[in-house]
Parts: sequence; C-alpha cells; structure tokens
Amino acid sequence: MSDTRKPSSVRIWLQRTPVHTFGMCPLLISPSIKPSRRDLLFLAGGAALVSVAGGPHHARAQTAGVDKLKIATIGAGREGGALGALLVKAGHPVMFSSRHPEQLKDMVTGLGPLAKASTVAEAVAFGDVVLLVVPYTAVAEIGKEHGTGLAQKKLVIDVSNPIARRDGEDFVKQVSAEGGAGLATQKALPGAHIVRAFNAINFDQLAELAHRQGEPAAVPIAGDDKDALALATTLIKEIGFEPVMVGGLAMGKYLVWGGPLTGVQTPAQVKEIASTLK
Repeated sequence: MSDTRKPSSVRIWLQRTPVHTFGMCPLLISPSIKPSRRDLLFLAGGAALVSVAGGPHHARAQTAGVDKLKIATIGAGREGGALGALLVKAGHPVMFSSRHPEQLKDMVTGLGPLAKASTVAEAVAFGDVVLLVVPYTAVAEIGKEHGTGLAQKKLVIDVSNPIARRDGEDFVKQVSAEGGAGLATQKALPGAHIVRAFNAINFDQLAELAHRQGEPAAVPIAGDDKDALALATTLIKEIGFEPVMVGGLAMGKYLVWGGPLTGVQTPAQVKEIASTLK
C-alpha cells in the first residue's frame, strides 16, 4: 500500500538538498519547522547514506592535511641520500644539506617537491628531526658550529660511524676511549636527543629492504632519551623497518659497520645477538 500522506517541510527540504550539502549541514533546518518522529527517522537514514557515500575517501581527506615532521640531513651522500629518499616517499619534507648544495640539484629534482637542497645551517634551522650522516671525523666540528641548534631538535639520528680505513686507526681508538660511537656523539653534541640507527645496513640495500614482504628487516637502535627513542621508532616503522632497542648510547659502540650487528637481520636475531653484548 502506497503512502499518500503529504510530505512534511523537513522531508521536502531533504529531498531538495544536494547530498554534499546535507553531509556538511545535516541539521540546517529552519527553527520554525518541528520535525515529527517520522521526519527524524528519515533524517537519520539520510545521514547514514551520506556516511556510506563518503566512505573511506572522505576519511582519508580528513587526514591528508596532517603535518608531517620536517626532516633534515647533515650529509647527503649515499647513505643520507637513500634514507632521505625513503622519508620523502613516506610523505615527509626533507632538506638535504652538504657543503656544496648545488651538487644535490639532480637528486632533489628526481625526488619531487618534498625534497630540497641547502646548506647545513639552513637544514638545521628547517628540521624537526635531523639525520647526522657524515664521516665521524666531522661530528665534533658539526657540534661546534651547530650544537646549539641541534640541541633544540626533537631527535638527532646518528648514522655516522668511525671507520679505520677512512678516519684512521688512531682516531677510531680515540672514539673507543670515549666509550665508542654513541657516547662520543653525545659528547660532541651536548644536550642533543640522540638515537643511533641505520649504522650497520648498507645503503644500497635500504630501498629493497623497506616494507619487504614477510618479516621486516631489523634496525638496531640505541639511545638514552625516551621521547627521542619513541619518535625514532615511529619513523623507522613508517619507512618499512622494525626498530630493535639494544640499550642506551653506551651500547652504540656495537652499532657500527663491521660490528656484531652488521648486515640484514630479523628482529629476533638482533635481540639474540644484543643479549650477549655488554
């Protein structure tokens, strides 16, 4: 049996209102109109329709504008370039810096509008998070020039390693005498919120390992600052790896190329190895 009752003012308004307007203003009804129970049921049904029509796309649109952390790299060589590229892919604005930023033009152009090239000073001013990816002999000088700025950052990810064949045996012994990489970095950058990470995976494996199928590749991390560790964990997961805490910065001496945690490991393997280290 058909319903021959005259539609109310509410239903007439709903029927004449475009769906997108209804979705934005579901209660835009004149105060003079008093909806009946039947009107309210009709209104609820319309709201449900708009919810389904909007669906996941609408939800994504609401979060698309969420600000991403700004990332700066000090050093934009092979390792810095590879890590920065993964962060750009994850949606972060990344400012790559070097002593000769003009030489980075092709790289940042290839990465798209989120990537920029700059001087070190400009990058430090820009970033919420800074990746330190330089020869370890340069760390102390960076601390002298930019230590104050780096101490203001939420996180400094120390990717730099002391390497004897490049930096010299005597220098590596000096770093070891200071407690190893990690404690030596903290000494050079007083007040900075430092986490060591990505020190033992070769740069040319990063892109293929990121978001690999199955069990994720582990990234051993070391740090003393709880908030910095939490942020590093989030970023590492975001670019497709599984961070594994091995201890405080004193354990950073093991996060070096050629150390016991070198190479591609599963999280379980890193935990097992780390349990034997002191």
